Amino acid sequence: MHFSVSLRILGLLLALFSVTMLPPLLIAVLNDDDTVTGFISAFSITLLSGATLWLPLRGVKRDLQIRDGFLVTALFWTVLGLFGALPFGLTASLNMSVTDAIFESVSGLTTTGATVLTGLDNMPASILLYRQMLQWLGGIGIIVVAVAVLPMLGIGGMQLYRAETPGPSKDSKLTPRITETAKALFTVYLALTVLCAGAYGLAGMSGFDAVCHAFATVAIGGFSTHDASMGYFESDAIYLISSLFMLISALNIGLHFTAFRRRSVLGYWEDSEARFFLSAMAVCVAITCAYLVFSQTLDLEESVVHGLFQAVSITTTTGFATQNFAVWPGFLPMMLLMFSFMGGCVGSTGGGIKAMRLMLIYKQGIRELKQLVHPHAIIPLKVGNRRVEATVVSAVWSFFAVYTFAFIVIMLVLMATGLDFMTAFSAVAAALNNLGPGLGSVAANYGEVSDFAKSVLCFAMLLGRLEVFTLLVLFTPMFWRN
Repeated sequence: MHFSVSLRILGLLLALFSVTMLPPLLIAVLNDDDTVTGFISAFSITLLSGATLWLPLRGVKRDLQIRDGFLVTALFWTVLGLFGALPFGLTASLNMSVTDAIFESVSGLTTTGATVLTGLDNMPASILLYRQMLQWLGGIGIIVVAVAVLPMLGIGGMQLYRAETPGPSKDSKLTPRITETAKALFTVYLALTVLCAGAYGLAGMSGFDAVCHAFATVAIGGFSTHDASMGYFESDAIYLISSLFMLISALNIGLHFTAFRRRSVLGYWEDSEARFFLSAMAVCVAITCAYLVFSQTLDLEESVVHGLFQAVSITTTTGFATQNFAVWPGFLPMMLLMFSFMGGCVGSTGGGIKAMRLMLIYKQGIRELKQLVHPHAIIPLKVGNRRVEATVVSAVWSFFAVYTFAFIVIMLVLMATGLDFMTAFSAVAAALNNLGPGLGSVAANYGEVSDFAKSVLCFAMLLGRLEVFTLLVLFTPMFWRN
C-alpha cells in the first residue's frame, strides 16, 4: 500500500471539490447576502488543503493497488464530508454547531437527505443551491467522475472505480476503457438531470427550484428548497414527474446507457434485477394506494397521487414528501420504511441493500425449498440465463449478515443516548439506507437529536453510502499488513 499516492490523490480530489463552492459563491455575490464570506473562506481552506497534500507528492508515480483504492475512497468521503461542512459552519446567520454542519454535509454527500435545518423558504439561495449540489455530486460518486480525469494526470482509475461500486454488479465496465465508462456514466447522469429540470420547469417550477430539485431527484437525495418539500408546489403534474424520474434514477445507470446505445428499451425488460425491482415497486404502490382509499385517509384521486409518490420516494430512498407519511394510519409508515431496505438497483444512485442482493436471497430461498423436496437434484441458481457462482451468493449473505449486525449495534447505541425504539430504529434505517426521513422524533428533522447521536448517524450514512465493506475493511488488522 502506497500512502504517498493515496495522499496525492486525496489532495487533488479536494482541490477539485473546492470548485463546487464557486457557483453558490457567485449566487451569494449576485444576491449580496451574508454567505459570501463563508463561501470564500470555505473555498480557500479546501483549495489550500488540497494543494498542500498534492504539491509535495506530485512527482510520485506508482500504480494503485486495490487496498489503495479502498483507502482513498473511504478517506475521501470522510474528509470531503468535513470540508463540505465549512460553508454551513462559517455562515454566521445559520448558527450551526460543528456537529450540525458536518451532519448536513455528510447527509448531502451520501444522498441521505436527513436535515437539521428549518426555515428553508427564507434561507439564502446560495446555501440552498449548495445543499442540492452536494447531493448531485454524491449521487454520481465524485470519485467515479474523477476517474475520467485522473488518468490524464498519470493516476490509474480502475481500483477507485471498484472501491466506489462494490457489490454483485453485472457489468463493471460498460465500455472497454474505465475512463470511457466513467464518461458514459456521467453523460447519462447529466442528461437525466437536464431532462428532469426541464420537465419540472414545464410543470410550473421556477428555474431555480427546477434545477435544485432535479439535482436531488436524479441523485435520489431528497433535499428540497422548501420546508414542505414537494408538498410546497401542490401540483399533481410535478408529483408524477418526480415519481417517474425517481424510478428511472433508481434503475442501473448502465441500463440507460445500453438502451441509448442500442436504441431499444428491451434491455430494461430483459434485466432480471430491473423486473424484480419494478415488481416490488408495483406491489408497494398498490398496497399504499389501496389502504389510503379503504381507510378513508384520502379521497380516490389523492390516494393514487400521494400514495404513488410516497411509495416511490421512500422505496427508492429519495425521501421527498408531499405529506407527512409518518402519521398515515395502520401499518403504512412501517411498511414504507421496510421497503426502503431494498432501495434501488445495483449501479444506481439509490441506497439500501439493493434489489439485486434481495433478489439473489429470494432465489436462494426458493432453491433451498426445491432442494428439500428433491434432495438429490442439482438445482443451479440462475439470474436470467446465467448461472450464479456460489462465491457470489456467499458474498451476498456475508453482506446481509454484516449489514444486519451493524444495524443492530448502531440502533442499540442510539437507544443508549435516550432515543425511544421507534425513533432509533427508523433513524438507523434512514441513515444506513440513505433515506432521510424517519419516524417518531426524526419524522420532520434531526435537530432535536443529541450531538453524539448525530455523529453515530453520520458514520451510518457513510457506511450505507460505501455499502458497508468498503468502510469496515479499514478497521481490520489484515488491511494494514504489508
